[in-house]
Amino acid sequence: MRRREFIKLLTGAAIAAPRAAIAQAPPKVFHLGTLAPGAPLDEKNPLTAILLKALEHHGYTLGKNLTLEARGAAGEVGKLPEIVRGMKAAQVDVIVAVGFPVILACKVANVPTVVAFGGGDPVATHLIDSSARPGGNITGISDNATTLSTKRLELIKQAVPNLQRVAMLWNRNDLGMSMRYEASARAARSKHSCRSGPYDIKPPSCTHGISYS
Repeated sequence: MRRREFIKLLTGAAIAAPRAAIAQAPPKVFHLGTLAPGAPLDEKNPLTAILLKALEHHGYTLGKNLTLEARGAAGEVGKLPEIVRGMKAAQVDVIVAVGFPVILACKVANVPTVVAFGGGDPVATHLIDSSARPGGNITGISDNATTLSTKRLELIKQAVPNLQRVAMLWNRNDLGMSMRYEASARAARSKHSCRSGPYDIKPPSCTHGISYS
């Protein structure tokens, strides 16, 4: 509680009942949101359960001083802006966002705080200005998925030395995923002498309402 609000509370209580004991103010309830491109990450989800347990360790308990607003786009990425606006209207304090399209939708909507993961390199995808000075409203993990993707291809080549062609599933409208595909395709050509067969898989409505810069 801010010092000014605390003083105001004490003053008001003293005026209303100068001889009565001053009751403690109810604790602030924090509103946590989770948003995924597929199914909602509710309290039954293993990853969410780990997050809630960690928060409880720091004094934030679901049902007491913490609420959870778990939403998912069910594969319809075009609905993300509408979902994010609804979560913002519900006054969530922070949204845990999974994947580049979700993170971008939260950034565009100017959600107060976004904890992001699974979105690729946030600098290369222009989600933040720099790792040292990210700016804006996004924090979280800067993953090394592009490097990991090329490493996975290397391991496959070691397991199958005669590999000549590898299929890659990706979503052209997911910038983070596109960067992983491009890095893997370059590695396939230059390092492993094999061809990549790209299969562009788009979920329904994935291009509606979101633009990449």
